Amino acid sequence: MNWTLANHLLYVVVCLPVIVWVGRTLARNGQVFLADVFDDEAVATATNRLLVVGFYLLNVGFVLLYLRAGGEVGTAEGLIESLSLKVGVVLLVLGLIHVINVKVFSAMRHRHVVDDQRVRAYETQLDAWAAQQRR
Repeated sequence: MNWTLANHLLYVVVCLPVIVWVGRTLARNGQVFLADVFDDEAVATATNRLLVVGFYLLNVGFVLLYLRAGGEVGTAEGLIESLSLKVGVVLLVLGLIHVINVKVFSAMRHRHVVDDQRVRAYETQLDAWAAQQRR
């Protein structure tokens, strides 16, 4: 087996389990967060599943497209260097996607909280107005 083929195989063997682990972690914790944002549990679950599918498609696609990056590997040292670079880039991309997701979810939750506060304020004003009209 040549070093380039070993590099490709190790890269896939390292990256795919990391993607699955991160995806499962995001799905498990994201479900709780989305349940807080959406009033309907079914909508939260469906949204979470769609986000997880998108996460897997995006990241597995990136890993497979990035497979050939780095060129030929001729030595064991070159294999380690190439593998660390490629896995490092994948981890950085995973981290970046995670940060973007957290920001989007935080904005969604903030909007939900603000909307709830507005509704409560309007209901309070409406109740006060109704009480005043009864006098």
